[in-house]
Amino acid sequence: MAQAVLDSRPGGGLTPRVQLQLFSETKEPEPPADALVVAGRRVPLELVRHDRARRYVLRLRPDGTVRVTVPRRGSLRAARAFAEAHADWIARQLTRLAERPAQDRRWLAGTRIPFRGELVELQVAEAPSGPVVRFAERIVPVPAGAPDFRPAVERELRRLASAELPPRVFAFAAEQQLTVRSVTVRDQRSRWGSCSRRGTVSLNWRLVQMPDAVRDYVIWHELMHLREMNHSARFWRAVAAVCPGFADARRWLRRHGESLR
Repeated sequence: MAQAVLDSRPGGGLTPRVQLQLFSETKEPEPPADALVVAGRRVPLELVRHDRARRYVLRLRPDGTVRVTVPRRGSLRAARAFAEAHADWIARQLTRLAERPAQDRRWLAGTRIPFRGELVELQVAEAPSGPVVRFAERIVPVPAGAPDFRPAVERELRRLASAELPPRVFAFAAEQQLTVRSVTVRDQRSRWGSCSRRGTVSLNWRLVQMPDAVRDYVIWHELMHLREMNHSARFWRAVAAVCPGFADARRWLRRHGESLR
């Protein structure tokens, strides 16, 4: 599902407006720091600082969470004010989101899930120890009568990612004589990966659901930040040198990435 996005750059979707503040004798309680009140509705708010961001970016996630990217020199107070100033925009996007048909997020027998770039079918079978779900070459035990196989299957995918991704990062880093201090595999909601100046690489476990070439592009992308902590022309030249097919991988992520979340 696509995200609605609004950013603060010139021409990025902002229009001048007059803010009217209405006062009443009954004071409404202020929402907590992790929420906004939009059209009388409490909406989850997520403020995420991104050192490489150049502007505030406002997103409405498919789950209804408002997410504001905070640039390096920005403040959390300004980020919240940016979201509050565009409450009308958020309200419109929430209305559109509510009008979309509800999606069944359960994984049942016969559901096809992405795995290593292919759609594979979940098949239920009985083993001596109890029911299992098979997909590709994987076999996952599940509770008897489980109404949804997604939790068990996602745990297996995360376990697989934790076993496979760190060695690949270290191998790629050694190939380019880069120093990586640690690799973590996480459940990021909005990033495929990140890399700190100190050499800590963090990757999204969903990389195991992508084609190998796309997974490798994400790894190379983060490693090249050890040379260029930005997205300058020099950075992209560095990526192209180690990952010549990166443009195809980026297109794949734009087209299919959101479906993995």
